[in-house]
Amino acid sequence: MTEYADPPGVPEDERMTPAEFKVVREYLGLTGDWLAGHLGVSSRTVRHWEQGKYAIPDGVRLEIEDLERRTGEFVSGIIDKLMDLPDPGVVTYRDDAEYHAAHPEVPFPASWHRAVLARVAQEVPALSITYADTVEGLEQETRP
Repeated sequence: MTEYADPPGVPEDERMTPAEFKVVREYLGLTGDWLAGHLGVSSRTVRHWEQGKYAIPDGVRLEIEDLERRTGEFVSGIIDKLMDLPDPGVVTYRDDAEYHAAHPEVPFPASWHRAVLARVAQEVPALSITYADTVEGLEQETRP
């Protein structure tokens, strides 16, 4: 288990609120269990942060901000690759096993990948999103 300690003097207005924590986690498409494993804490701790039972340590806020940054960069990269294609299309995955079989180097869950593609679809007109097992030879690589 990882212990997160606040540096001395963290202003209260810089603390992540329980609502912000949950909204960002869900926006990134991350489950509480995945995030707990990533942060090296228990799923119960993540639930307690979301419920406001424990203050969210500054180190956790910084890690969440890093996940947001990395995800945003990935979204932008996919958009850049797809914008000028006449028939843009991407592949996604139903579950973690299927996603990690196709992309073993990616640490994120399939739910993250689907959330990423939802953001891409907002920016790329007429984007086609299909499941990997329904399309042969059409797969557009989408890796972080």
